[in-house]
Amino acid sequence: MNRIDDKTLHEALGLLAARLEMDGSKPVALVVCGGSALVVKRLVSRTTTKDVDVVALADESGGLLDPEPLPPDLVAAAEQTRVDLGLPANWLNNGPSRGDGGLYRAGLPEGLMARAEKRSYGNRLTVYFIGRLDQIHFKLPAAADQGGGRHLDDLLGLEPTAAELANAARWARTYDPSEGFAWLLRELLRKMGHGAVADRV
Repeated sequence: MNRIDDKTLHEALGLLAARLEMDGSKPVALVVCGGSALVVKRLVSRTTTKDVDVVALADESGGLLDPEPLPPDLVAAAEQTRVDLGLPANWLNNGPSRGDGGLYRAGLPEGLMARAEKRSYGNRLTVYFIGRLDQIHFKLPAAADQGGGRHLDDLLGLEPTAAELANAARWARTYDPSEGFAWLLRELLRKMGHGAVADRV
């Protein structure tokens, strides 16, 4: 299975939760961004994703925690779930926040958790799917880095306003203040028809 649709995603998360329960693992809460959050919340037209991107973990009160490394019990349960359902390798990963240059350590957008949609899978697994505004914040720099591609497709599908793009660009510059990155942001914004926003980056 190369792509994961909404039905398969919830089946995988449900099975993952059951395995955590069976193993007597501690409860875990994931903050999920990227394609899986877009698919679940139906924010864009695409209906599949290749993985579940964990941008942060959360504590019992909803406070954000560093997702690197992911808890060993979670990794083991995710691998067994992959085998059982024939999911892609690394279907559950912390790629967006891996390392010092990752999103979590750079600082996530203020208010992210208040905008996230919380879903519970049994007693051991809670997933917070990030909201539209935070997807815009993440997709803008990703599209700039890659020169377009699926991140730009997602960004355009989110139909951001000029104000939302300006806020996302300011946030992106806080974790990469380099002039090279600023140039990429400006070029992308102009390509999107937002020259006035680009001039302020």
